[in-house]
Amino acid sequence: MTEGRSGEFVQSLDRGLAVLRSFNHDRPAMTLADAARATGLTRATARRLLHTLVEIGYVTTDGKLFELSPKVLDLGYAYVSSLHLSDIAQPFMENLSAQVHESVSAAVLDGNQIVYVARVNTQRIMTISLSIGSRLPALWTSMGRVILANLPPHDLQSFFDQVPMEPPTPRALATKADLVAELGSIRQQGYALLDQELEEGVRSVAAPLCDRKGKVLAGMNVSAHAGRVTLKELRGEILPRLLETAAEINNRLAKR
Repeated sequence: MTEGRSGEFVQSLDRGLAVLRSFNHDRPAMTLADAARATGLTRATARRLLHTLVEIGYVTTDGKLFELSPKVLDLGYAYVSSLHLSDIAQPFMENLSAQVHESVSAAVLDGNQIVYVARVNTQRIMTISLSIGSRLPALWTSMGRVILANLPPHDLQSFFDQVPMEPPTPRALATKADLVAELGSIRQQGYALLDQELEEGVRSVAAPLCDRKGKVLAGMNVSAHAGRVTLKELRGEILPRLLETAAEINNRLAKR
């Protein structure tokens, strides 16, 4: 048995999910050999898993290349639906976006990354396209930091033990000490503000979304182009509306 895994662990399921995860932006279609290399599985195992995924509809093939099918979206949407977060938050996010004329998003923490679960887009401000399911490094996003700031100390330590320190821009905080101090400030003030740490030209501010027990479920942010919104405007005009909207959403989440 692999150390740390229980007797209930199903290795074949783990390997099947590894095959699904091996498809990405750089590998939208793969041969059998490609999939074996990407997952570290033998060709025989990769073949069985791929053909199983084809038979149950999560992968398609022309006989040589394998690609994900739209059915894989059911897995992600099932999670989003189970949260009830997007259903509750979406109308409030749309109203906030209309007020500030900027994009509004909500995301949850998954490992070292945040995953977008709701979004109201006004215009593209980043070089990458963001939509539901998009992933970004948690440490250098306002939504990621507002979630991390509210983790129990042991969970936060575990996060830092395994996260790579790879700041994406020269403006980004680059040491664990600086990041821990920043998370402490975020926890006290109740919001996270980032100025061009993830991408040059992009500023954002985020607030936590909580359940009835006060546990942080997600972060919600407003993103703006640095050339259009100053830090003073972000703090003085956008932040109060963000906090008000987050409080309204949290009130609804508490009544679930």
